Amino acid sequence: MRIDIFTLFPEMFVGPFAASIIKRAQERGLVSIHIHNIRDWATDKHQITDDTPYGGGGGMVMKPEPIFAAVEAVRGDDTCPVILLTPQGRGFTQAGAQELAAHPRLALICGRYEGVDERVREHLVTDELSIGDYVLSGGEPAAIVVVDAVVRLLPGALGYERSAVEDSHATGLLEGPHYTRPAEFRGWKVPEILLSGHHARIAAWRRQQALLRTLQRRPDLLARAPLTRQERVWLREQGYTGPFADEEGTERGEEPARQPADSPKPLAL
Repeated sequence: MRIDIFTLFPEMFVGPFAASIIKRAQERGLVSIHIHNIRDWATDKHQITDDTPYGGGGGMVMKPEPIFAAVEAVRGDDTCPVILLTPQGRGFTQAGAQELAAHPRLALICGRYEGVDERVREHLVTDELSIGDYVLSGGEPAAIVVVDAVVRLLPGALGYERSAVEDSHATGLLEGPHYTRPAEFRGWKVPEILLSGHHARIAAWRRQQALLRTLQRRPDLLARAPLTRQERVWLREQGYTGPFADEEGTERGEEPARQPADSPKPLAL
């Protein structure tokens, strides 16, 4: 995969892309990342890339000419996605990362100031992404997030390949708790099931814990997560009150008893 990033502050990408998974992916030839300074395509001696908005108002707007010139010169005839990082874009999700990871090439434009000239949105950009409902100083941190999420999905990028499909959000749920050595620390013990060596029971316990943690912290995710009928019934018994709370009832058609989420009734598997 090739990723081209267009920015007014190329120095912001030096550290994040020179370490960890992204660094290894570049060394293995899985991805090549190219940072382009939009100012290099400005035509005046001061390399001006912004101007005051028509109609008045505070702040500055990024001019269309340098952005068009930069993207068109680098992209050439390639029809790869051209993505603007902006708070007005669609929310970036794990599904969105998987979608982008399927492309052989991506172009990311980092917005700044009050944004970009609308003609960039209308005639150059093919998609707009936002990484959250908050304001950043520019699109550079968002571009770093997008690149990280996409690159780790490329085959061979991770040391443990199943991490990409088992992480929080990859399955539609949050991950459950993890433990490592020692088996007891300050009197706090690792759950016995994880020491049992019974892989099927451990997998079932992890699934249950993922369901429970999602219920406790992000119950909104459960409405679109791939769940079995039995898991939906069990979640209602733990106190879930979301969209499918009243769909099926219990096996006998009775209203399930509510129990505290920190003391779950075991999920029969």
